[in-house]
Amino acid sequence: MPQAFRVDRLKRPAYLALCVMACRPTLPPLLPAGLEAAEPGQVAPWVASTQPDGRVLLRFTWLLREEKASKGGRGVVRFAPPDTIRLDIQGSLGIGRGSALLIGDSARWMKPDGSIEDLVPAVPLFWAMLGIARPPGVVAGLSALELQDRVVWRYATEQDTLDYLLGRSGSGELQAEMRSGAKTVGRTRFTRRETGDPARATLTMPSGPAKLEIKFYATQHPDSFASETWAPPGD
Repeated sequence: MPQAFRVDRLKRPAYLALCVMACRPTLPPLLPAGLEAAEPGQVAPWVASTQPDGRVLLRFTWLLREEKASKGGRGVVRFAPPDTIRLDIQGSLGIGRGSALLIGDSARWMKPDGSIEDLVPAVPLFWAMLGIARPPGVVAGLSALELQDRVVWRYATEQDTLDYLLGRSGSGELQAEMRSGAKTVGRTRFTRRETGDPARATLTMPSGPAKLEIKFYATQHPDSFASETWAPPGD
């Protein structure tokens, strides 16, 4: 049975806290008007085009800018098909570390607790920051629109909405926006280098306000990962 589309579940309080904060400037609409009802088969090729061909290891720097402070560091993502990610981050000078295992739209573990959702409030947004769109699963509404320079589509449930915009240029641009009710949880933008390797990703959280920027500086395609890769630190 296909898994239902969900906003998180890193920690629902983390993004709900963003939504109840004082009003902040809103982002312009990501998708154009005119979306039409669609079937999963229509968006399946678009989703598939964003999936890596095999195992990938990405190294990146990150910088989180908030209203009154900023922090940054380095990180590593290990991706194994079809939908498993091991994420490790650390702050500047190695101070402050966090790790998580994501499978599909769920966080299976996180060490220490709460360390990752401080940066990214919802799992589908993190996937989008890697240039990967999630499949629809079971949704209350699926709509799409195919344009000359881009394709756009939307997953909607009773509470949450996830929008995607995939550019058809060589940049491999993927944008995504998640909303919980009328509040924007976050909007991402991902681009690639001319080689096809990931280049840069941003996540804007307007209710913070806060902005996370990731710059990818190394891409590898290992034949395998050690089995302990998927275990929590210290196990």
